[in-house]
Amino acid sequence: MPEPSWKEVLGSNCITFLRLIQFKLGMPTKAMRSCLYKIRNYQPGDFNKYVLLIAEAEKLEPTGRCVSPQFVAEQLGRPNYSPEEDLFVLCSEDMVGYMDVKPELTIGRVVLDCWVAPEHRRRGLATKLLSYATDRAKELGAKVVHVNIREDNMVAMRVLSGLGFSLVRRFLELGLDIADVAELDMVRAIPGCRHLEPGEEDKLSQFQNRAFAGAWGYQPNTVEEMTFRVNSSTCSREDIVVIHEGDKAIGYCWIGISCEEGMPSIRKGRILMLGVAPDYRGKGIGKKLVLAGLACLKSKGLQVAELTVDSENKAACALYRSIGFEVQANTFWYEKVINQDTGIR
Repeated sequence: MPEPSWKEVLGSNCITFLRLIQFKLGMPTKAMRSCLYKIRNYQPGDFNKYVLLIAEAEKLEPTGRCVSPQFVAEQLGRPNYSPEEDLFVLCSEDMVGYMDVKPELTIGRVVLDCWVAPEHRRRGLATKLLSYATDRAKELGAKVVHVNIREDNMVAMRVLSGLGFSLVRRFLELGLDIADVAELDMVRAIPGCRHLEPGEEDKLSQFQNRAFAGAWGYQPNTVEEMTFRVNSSTCSREDIVVIHEGDKAIGYCWIGISCEEGMPSIRKGRILMLGVAPDYRGKGIGKKLVLAGLACLKSKGLQVAELTVDSENKAACALYRSIGFEVQANTFWYEKVINQDTGIR
């Protein structure tokens, strides 16, 4: 028979026992209870608390992601993802943290997203969540684990380095005041340029995979995944501009809007993705698409545009700077190899 727990042994004397320790240590009983943490898999009944936790994380450390219940529910139901297996929650008296494990097994990796409420930090909880996530990544057969952090997150850098992670990539966060782009006044209808039409998700998926083939950290999209993204509550087909030569797609620009509270004039637009077919690069198509995207954002009443670009993608960096984008911040990708094989190329 299994040995009884200390609670079972103490029985009705449990409260007396806690109060005794409280007296000896000079620690309030409530404070003692708050030190008891549990990490477990997400369950459907956690949804409301999880939404509140995500909203709190975005309030304290804004990233521009949407935190509406509808969007969170959509993300929990995205293809090739199981929240009951890939999402861990940290609970004390309430839910105070999470670790999201995003599988990208086509390229042999998982991407981790972790957050712990500030008042519960510096207790080794993020390290424990990383341990759970690493075990899950091994179960999935991933080769490497990746974490993306901002350049000013020195604590995360120290923790990751101490756990065997190494810096492998630097991305740039670029920003632009749309009103400063004089060329937008000259943007007219671009020949062969139109918005994505219903039923074209398969074509977009195929083109995007060709355009980004070999790019670091890019996982090819399936038609199912692309259909999910295009039809999510935060996306519109009008946000995806595709340029054709005849019946052949040769480039596209996908824009979006950061889900921040406030008036439209102070919200931020984003260039989410920009792709040009390899045979058509160096011909000014990328610049035309960026300007078309910026014009669309301007028509929505937005004044600021942002984007993220790989610092080693020199051609893209030069394109964005030629339009007026400037570096606002850096983010770093950290990697840990968990299976002795090659990492992400």
